Amino acid sequence: MNDVIASSHEDQLRAERSNFGLRLHNSMSKYGPLCVGIDPHRRLLTDWDYNVDANGAEMFSMRMLQAANGRAAAVKFQMPMFERYGSKGFAVLERLLYAARQMGVITIVDCVHGGLSTTISAIADAYFKPGAPMKADAITLLPYYGERSLRGLIDDALDNGSGVFIASLTSNEEGRSVQSAIRQSGSYKGQTVAYGIAAAAQKHNAEHEGMGSVGLIVGATVGQWIEQTGVNPAHFTGPIFSPGYGWQGAEAQDLKTLFKGTHGNVLVTVSRSIATKGPDIADLAAATEAIAFDVRQAMMEAEDETMEV
Repeated sequence: MNDVIASSHEDQLRAERSNFGLRLHNSMSKYGPLCVGIDPHRRLLTDWDYNVDANGAEMFSMRMLQAANGRAAAVKFQMPMFERYGSKGFAVLERLLYAARQMGVITIVDCVHGGLSTTISAIADAYFKPGAPMKADAITLLPYYGERSLRGLIDDALDNGSGVFIASLTSNEEGRSVQSAIRQSGSYKGQTVAYGIAAAAQKHNAEHEGMGSVGLIVGATVGQWIEQTGVNPAHFTGPIFSPGYGWQGAEAQDLKTLFKGTHGNVLVTVSRSIATKGPDIADLAAATEAIAFDVRQAMMEAEDETMEV
């Protein structure tokens, strides 16, 4: 009897740890690989004739959320855009995350947290655990305190049915020198920093069928130098979160080249290219649908090329 109970508990825990990957996969299958970035920049608030304050950020974000609902696989909230307003900004983010949950929209908080394990363990209380004030489906993480520093937080996320995206190959040019640097010691000695990050993340996904719940951040603009890192997105089975399309310069051809060989696990985030069409919700919805179509088409063509080889 005890063996049956133990086996049932293990099965339940395994299912919970793959929950985010499964939900995201289903959402991407239904709506395509677009994630709408909700980033209430000062300039955008001004362009929409909104006050540059917490109230303006909330009105902006709610309209973006309504436009994304039923048209994109997920939404991403840019934490600093709310943090700038202090406690009022955090309260706005709490309300937005609650609204998204009520809509059934998958949420990612782009807070790029990282640090010593004793410090970032508190993050699980904020984002993952039952009753968390900013309950989210996933958050972004920085791994530069070492892979081991993230293990406890990753486990907390997975055990609560959530996921994480770990920065591996970011779109900013200055990140290139760090991410392509050769590791001098440790498990991945002789490999690049980016390769070690990707390999460590993949370990969390290896035990699960289908798409895992531990993802990578791979910028859509890194195609010209990704070979230097040894990272091959096609070998990664977790979700890949890719900023940089549209406003930051990446085009459909960049997606097709960079993510050739991937299998429906690339989530492309777009923010300002949609937000500039606001504030009318109908216009935002139309822009979301148009970009969602373009992104879906690019990724389908990348997969078709792989099948023909």
